[in-house]
Amino acid sequence: MGALRGTEVIDLRTLSTAVGGDMLPEDMLGLIDMGEEGLRRVRSLLATADSQRVSNQSTQYVRPLSEIQLLPPLNPPRANVIAIGRNYLEHARESARVHGEEEAAPTVFTKAQTSVTGPNYDVPLHESITQEVDWEVELGVVIGRRGVNIRHEEGLNYVFGYTVVNDLSARDLQFSWGGQFFKGKSLDGFCPIGPWIVTSDEVSDPQNLGLCLRVNGETKQDANTSDMIHPVDDLVAWLSVGMTLVPGNLIATGTPAGIGMARTPPEYLKAGDVVEAEVESIGILRNRMVRSSER
Repeated sequence: MGALRGTEVIDLRTLSTAVGGDMLPEDMLGLIDMGEEGLRRVRSLLATADSQRVSNQSTQYVRPLSEIQLLPPLNPPRANVIAIGRNYLEHARESARVHGEEEAAPTVFTKAQTSVTGPNYDVPLHESITQEVDWEVELGVVIGRRGVNIRHEEGLNYVFGYTVVNDLSARDLQFSWGGQFFKGKSLDGFCPIGPWIVTSDEVSDPQNLGLCLRVNGETKQDANTSDMIHPVDDLVAWLSVGMTLVPGNLIATGTPAGIGMARTPPEYLKAGDVVEAEVESIGILRNRMVRSSER
């Protein structure tokens, strides 16, 4: 487990061992479970790292980001990914138009834990069962505290941090047999997350973040989280009504307009395509689409 500082990563467990500090958990879920105490330990270690860097004693726990293979920051999240559909006005309109429906309230569905993959990982197209793989850039919200029936004004207090989600979707599966959201959204590799988690104290306003998605460098989606119909605090409060949220839950908060399905003619991903999902103040989540036989 590490902390990103510019173009370098601080290996927190190695540093903790070197300075004789309290040992940290092996993964992010363990850190989230520790609550504020875990973050306090991390901040203390980073302060130690800063002081040791001044005295050139930092080589054993500092790694260049370029030399590190990043894993999914939640591997996997606790329970299925909780996903929100139709939470951006223009996307709600384009989806309703495609299906000849009236605009409706956001849809809640889940993506299987096994769909999660990490930054820079290849994603199989599963071409034997789908020919319509689509993209969706989303702000991911990581829950940090257990709660049920959370008040709207307390919603953000339950957020540990934020990440980037690409809610890849097999549209032909998603809308077949009367509607198969779970299956169409949950194929292996269809939930890239990352490239890391930014803690909530580093994001001053989750409702003012630019987000975009590019395919082979061409911008397909470009919006701002201010366009959400239901902001993050509302989503946390609403999802917790009668349903307990637990530390390590991941919420994918919905995607803006620009999905491939709604284009004329529709556009879908193919082998070799490089997809970059980006959220301001968090980072770029990059994945390459490949034939299943290439994995």
